[in-house]
Amino acid sequence: MAEYNLALEKRELTGKKLKTLRANGLIPSVVYGGKEPVLMASEYVATEKVLQKAGYHSPIDLDMAGKKQLAIAKNVHIDPVSRKIINIEFQAISADEIVEATTPVIIVNFEASEASKIYHFALTQVTTELDVKAKPADLPKSLEVDAINLKEIDDKLTIADIILPAGVELSDKELSSEQVVASLYDPAAEAEKREAETEAETPVEAADVPADNGTKPEEAEEVQQ
Repeated sequence: MAEYNLALEKRELTGKKLKTLRANGLIPSVVYGGKEPVLMASEYVATEKVLQKAGYHSPIDLDMAGKKQLAIAKNVHIDPVSRKIINIEFQAISADEIVEATTPVIIVNFEASEASKIYHFALTQVTTELDVKAKPADLPKSLEVDAINLKEIDDKLTIADIILPAGVELSDKELSSEQVVASLYDPAAEAEKREAETEAETPVEAADVPADNGTKPEEAEEVQQ
């Protein structure tokens, strides 16, 4: 049994008529994985709460009008203007099959590292999620990377620093273990660099620039007259 549950109801409305469905506080969805895709819908607030917790990596127990089905949210479509969910695609799965899921990468213990406490460096995370494979019950909520040993400015975290839970493996077999997850930078040095660049770009007033004969430009004009 999955940690998350969501009740769905069958729908007949499709196409432009889905506006009516959404106006009534429902989110249209499609459940794939069976012989035919099944058109469903669910209450907006309840669905949003489940998706915020389950994301794309945790299995959800769907109650499809009385029929139980384990599934993962594969695609959640968001309206670019309202930022509200407008459609969901669920992938039906079974408890015994190996499935793929997109899992967030979380960095832990950076505040306790020498890089942060002593040198006051900051961390830039460039790999925020990875695709993993596992049985539904083994799918992790996140992949943690321990930053406790970071010290020098050239230190970085890579894929090799991720300890995968038992029964979990990365989907991309060709992914380099040296791919960077996060790297250090010095905020103070960056601020000094920006300040120096700003000063270099600041235009010099013409009145402060002497002419070739040692006079200011406006004085040179008077001499010529």
